[in-house]
Amino acid sequence: MRIAIVTDAWEPQVNGVVRTLQSVRDVLVGQGHVVKVISPDLFYSLPCPTYPEIRLAITRTASVGAMLEQFRPSAIHLATEGPLCVAARRWCLRNHRAFTTAYHTQFPDYVSARSGVPAEWIWHYIRWFHAPSSAILASTPSIRESLAAHGLKHVRHWGRGVDLANFHPRLAPHPAMAGLAGPVQLYVGRVAVEKNIEAFLQTTHPGTKVVVGDGPARASLEARFPDAHFLGPMFGAELASAYAGADVFVFPSRTDTFGLVMIEALACGVPVAGYPVTGPIDVLTDATGATDEDLTVAIGRALTKDRRACAAYGRTFTWEASARQFLNALVAREEEDEAA
Repeated sequence: MRIAIVTDAWEPQVNGVVRTLQSVRDVLVGQGHVVKVISPDLFYSLPCPTYPEIRLAITRTASVGAMLEQFRPSAIHLATEGPLCVAARRWCLRNHRAFTTAYHTQFPDYVSARSGVPAEWIWHYIRWFHAPSSAILASTPSIRESLAAHGLKHVRHWGRGVDLANFHPRLAPHPAMAGLAGPVQLYVGRVAVEKNIEAFLQTTHPGTKVVVGDGPARASLEARFPDAHFLGPMFGAELASAYAGADVFVFPSRTDTFGLVMIEALACGVPVAGYPVTGPIDVLTDATGATDEDLTVAIGRALTKDRRACAAYGRTFTWEASARQFLNALVAREEEDEAA
């Protein structure tokens, strides 16, 4: 199959959307499919206000359409709600081409957290963008319920995976975490306001707090919480060694749709603590983590979990399964078109 993926999130960005698309693309290509990614690096772009790592492509519908026409895709997937995918959406509708979309990010909540604009205002845009798609791909039951509550009911499941070659329990801890007073409590991800890291740093459970990642809030948080260890961004084997050095992984976000870092931590045998919100309540089990509105309580409960059970559960998340779900959504739509 020839699959076109249009996305406003791509390299050199480092986030869950990019990692998901890269990982699924790699599996599909390995299976013999031809995948073309149409991303901002192919166009003139400007930094997104308040989030400069994201580049917003400046382009016309005709330009994106020409790329799609030249590629001749069997299926088209629009991964994000940004300007590049809006242009592709417009071309698809003009040319009566079916397409799928995905709801990767709690976009209304992110915008609200950064701008103060009521989230419900942004939902008007979300409904407009996704309504004409053949299917909306979403990662968890909570997100599917949220979309349905806002009038978007044509939703298909699209799970996430772990690179099990890198993330597993047989790893030596990162040297920077050696000798830290335990229990070591770890956060991994973008250091930004929407990730709610301050809530983690304000918890009172004994031990040491470690933050891996970078972002616009890092400098202020380092200044305000001098007892926490900020280790900067890590990837691949180095990141896996950071998980290995942790006693508990803390996921303070209230706005993520899934949280790839949670299943990476679990695959390394690290239990997870979080709030009882979308993401943690969908991913965690009683044996692998704990949620509570008091994050300190969640951390204490998570620390009692069996690391072997966490690692076994983490191994159930594979990119092969994720790619299969993605592909089936596209194939299902093709079959409907052919039947019609």
